[in-house]
Amino acid sequence: MAVQHSAGLSYGLDVYGVVLRESERSMINGKRIAVVLPAYNAEKTLEATVSELPDLVDIRILVDDHSSDRTVEVAKRLGLQLFVHDRNYGYGRNQQTCYREAMAAGADVIIMVHPDYQYTPRLVTAMASMIAYGVYDVVLGSRIIGGTALRGGMPFYKYVANRILTFTENLALRVKLSEYHTGYRAFSREVLEKLPLLENSDDFVFDNQMLAQCVHFGFRIGEVSCPTKYFDEASSINFRRSVTYGIGVLGTALAFVLQRMGLVHFRIFSEKGRRLEPGYPNYYARTVAGPGSGSAA
Repeated sequence: MAVQHSAGLSYGLDVYGVVLRESERSMINGKRIAVVLPAYNAEKTLEATVSELPDLVDIRILVDDHSSDRTVEVAKRLGLQLFVHDRNYGYGRNQQTCYREAMAAGADVIIMVHPDYQYTPRLVTAMASMIAYGVYDVVLGSRIIGGTALRGGMPFYKYVANRILTFTENLALRVKLSEYHTGYRAFSREVLEKLPLLENSDDFVFDNQMLAQCVHFGFRIGEVSCPTKYFDEASSINFRRSVTYGIGVLGTALAFVLQRMGLVHFRIFSEKGRRLEPGYPNYYARTVAGPGSGSAA
């Protein structure tokens, strides 16, 4: 369709001939879509990941957790909104920064995509649509649905641990998800505003705590089948840290049960728990807002 330019803004015609601004045409159901990339030493896979993001993504944010490689340089070249931690704080803290800045940029739907190219970014449209149209509040990209995890190279011990932990959590949380351990997730703005995310761990168990919080606060969780691939450049925690993560998962499930029974009250499930607030904490800085990053600033 013909595109007109006026006063520095891009316009186009929709199927009914109505003039739309470029930013409006990229939305889904009037919702601004953000992709956040929590990065640590992702220089080898970042460009491949970003190249597969759909054009409808309005905001593209990368948070670097003090990488020792060229991740920051690549992110600048790709024109991403970039935030850099002053030291390595961990995967959980990285997500906190991602979500805070996505909301500050005006996002209505936020999708976390790992920049290690283990999950295909081509599912962003489907996941964002399920939230933008009010079908779910949270959408997970499951490696288990479709039975592709092992074929994609998931180590067998991780697959077994995934199934055992998922079974345990389904019993404890009284829901039925195919897995809790995927890093491919989409959230509505409302979810990120309500959850007391600052009460969560800075480590990998943050993911699990967040899903338990979603269940506790009554948010609707959906899943889509997501093929995955494991290769040398894809990030993966080692056996020792996997054990630590597994213990943390069981601890989260136990805390959920005790909270539900009213025996103990935990701040991660408290309405008064600390939530993400706008503004710039002193442990990171905005480095660049590149062209095409969709910055609201």
